[in-house]
Amino acid sequence: MSSCCSGSCNSAATPPDGRYRKVLWAALVINFAMFGVEIISSLAAGSVSLLADSVDFLGDAANYGVSLFVLGLAVVWRSRAAYAKGLVMGAFGLLVLGRALWLGTGGQVPHAQTMGVVSVLAFAANGAVAALLYAFRNGDANMRSVWLCTRNDMIGNVAVMLAALGVFGTGAGWPDIAVASIMALLGLHAARDIIVQARGELRQGADAGAGMPAR
Repeated sequence: MSSCCSGSCNSAATPPDGRYRKVLWAALVINFAMFGVEIISSLAAGSVSLLADSVDFLGDAANYGVSLFVLGLAVVWRSRAAYAKGLVMGAFGLLVLGRALWLGTGGQVPHAQTMGVVSVLAFAANGAVAALLYAFRNGDANMRSVWLCTRNDMIGNVAVMLAALGVFGTGAGWPDIAVASIMALLGLHAARDIIVQARGELRQGADAGAGMPAR
């Protein structure tokens, strides 16, 4: 992965400091609040892309909670947590993709104005979180997974804005379905990245352990 070119993905990296813990707490609160806003708005607007984004906010809040739990643990445990989160992200991507395909046959037209307003608010929230996390984007697999989640969320927010414009302009629901599918594919791609890096760190830790002299 390109972020590892500088060597910052080394498994022996120093554990995160107190500043990173505070950033994670702020990110957790922001994401959980936005989950509440988007889940209500998605139901009111009848938008599957907003629904997908709301569940994504909830998943990110859970990710930050897990990250806070493993901060004080050894690198191997942070890599294991990242591996588990990668699997969950992959499952979420498949779920959203299936849901989008299923609703695509119903012909429902969501409320474009609600989609637009909420997606702008979500973009601002994710932008604030991304700014807080930027300094930690090249850490170990667990730290990188947190960064990837936020980065992909911002891309997803822009896509929802475009979907809102598409629904408004066409009077059809297919832009909403298309965006939900894109978000699912982004989740699958990020999950693959996280799993690959976490597995590499776990192998590196196992090899280091195997090379230690017996006591």
